[in-house]
Amino acid sequence: MAARCWRRAARRDAIGSPPNSAGSLLPTASSRGRGKLFPREARLVRRGEFDAVYRAGTRRSSSHFTVFFRANELPQSRFGFSIKKALGGSVVRNRIRRRLREVVRCHRLEIPAGWDIVIHPKSSVERAPFAALTTDLLRLLKSV
Repeated sequence: MAARCWRRAARRDAIGSPPNSAGSLLPTASSRGRGKLFPREARLVRRGEFDAVYRAGTRRSSSHFTVFFRANELPQSRFGFSIKKALGGSVVRNRIRRRLREVVRCHRLEIPAGWDIVIHPKSSVERAPFAALTTDLLRLLKSV
């Protein structure tokens, strides 16, 4: 006589198991650019750091961004993002911030060293494709 099969008693696959990498469609850690980190030393985090850039810095604009920059005494450039509430709710602003952070994270070694840079996106950023944002921001940052 065959045993009854109960749903509750059936063996379940482990929920926390890693996916089979051979058959997985998800990108691996190495394909996501694990070597290109965005460390804390490369970020402006304190209000005083932002204020110093606004006070003593220079401004440049493009169709999607306004960038404020000021020379620092460090061997690398530091980046800060300031997204105003007029651009949308928190979900929209956080999406914009994530997109900008990704551009800077992937290309920060191509940008001249020794600058504190604050990036202000304009309202057109929300609708612009990622490739256009990347091109526009890199052109602006390389001209610093």
